[in-house]
Order: sequence, then structure tokens, then C-alpha cells
Amino acid sequence: MITKTSLAPVAKSLTEYWSQHLVAEANGNLFKVAKGIGSTTWHTHHDQDETFLILDGHLTVQLRDGNVHLTPGDLLVIPRGVEHCPLATEDVFFLLIGPSITSTPTGGKPAWSTTPH
Repeated sequence: MITKTSLAPVAKSLTEYWSQHLVAEANGNLFKVAKGIGSTTWHTHHDQDETFLILDGHLTVQLRDGNVHLTPGDLLVIPRGVEHCPLATEDVFFLLIGPSITSTPTGGKPAWSTTPH
């Protein structure tokens, strides 16, 4: 059955920050919504790129050689092996696209992520 998914409402319904919720799968890629506030830990994904598509809010992806500021509709691909640290001063909702949930055990998720910030 073919169904559509409205991404922002699904992302906004998440109860845990920096967690990912699978919404679709196509061509070997998973499409996951997430929400964030504060920052993750600095981390890398050695076996996959990480693709962010901002749905609502603002996200700064900190890189060792400078920051990239993202707003709704912006797409950013972090190449595999590049250390990064997403940062949001307010709730941000985004879509992640990739071949698996994460290649690191926690994907940089901070310990406090289950507690509203």
C-alpha cells in the first residue's frame, strides 16, 4: 500500500531529543525524523554519510573547521569520517537519510536526551 507521511507532525510528537524514528524506507535508505535541542557529543560515522534535511527550526552543525547554519528546507550531507556536533538553541525538527540507524552506538546522543531541556 502506498501512503504519504507528514514529517513535521511525526517529528514534533517525539518525546526524546536526538532520537530517530523511522518513517520510510526506499532504495536501501532509511528516512528517519528526529528532534533536537542543546547539542550532541562530537562524533563521526566511519561507514556512512549523514544527511540532514531541516523541517522546522534552526540547526547549527559544528565542524572542526567552521559551523554550518541550517534553516527549514536546508539539506546538508556530512561525509563519512567527518567529526561533527549538531547544536540547537531551540527545538529543531529534521529528517535524516541513510543506510542504517547509526554507525555509532549512540550517534552522539547526550545522556540527558530523555529529559526535556
